[in-house]
Amino acid sequence: MNQLEARTRFRSLRETEGPVEAAELDDVWAALATVRPEEILGEWKGGEFDTGHPLNGMLAKAGWYGKTFHTPQDAKPLICRDAEGRLYSNLELGMGEASLWTVEFRGESTATMVYDGRPVLDHFKRVDDTTLMGIMNGKEVPLNGPFYYFFLERDPATAHATQEPIDSA
Repeated sequence: MNQLEARTRFRSLRETEGPVEAAELDDVWAALATVRPEEILGEWKGGEFDTGHPLNGMLAKAGWYGKTFHTPQDAKPLICRDAEGRLYSNLELGMGEASLWTVEFRGESTATMVYDGRPVLDHFKRVDDTTLMGIMNGKEVPLNGPFYYFFLERDPATAHATQEPIDSA
């Protein structure tokens, strides 16, 4: 599968209602381009692929909105909405925040978010200029998974705006 085919398949899988096979997501992942931490700075709105992973649906219950990368050393993995609809960095759920590094995963070096308080890594690859595919990996995950698959889209409301940093709570 080439990158164009991978982008097309990604969009199709993203629009799928119901379960998606992890093997299909792995095929898409393998064809996508890697990214560097400085290329993904900004605010991102997130979503997940329903692969039957135990985490599926849990972030939505917590009000997960997405992720924010101010700098490689200042990454907020769990931007959530409070009861009033305001965005905040959920430090309790994330057990802190995170940083961005270039880490090898599946034989390729790509931007990876390393959580401060959890043995968790979120690896990223570029779908297009405004979309990333992510795979959550961690110390307690077997080498072949199951992995948690998700995506991020640049937040259109903030893509070109200069705003105050999102509060940490």
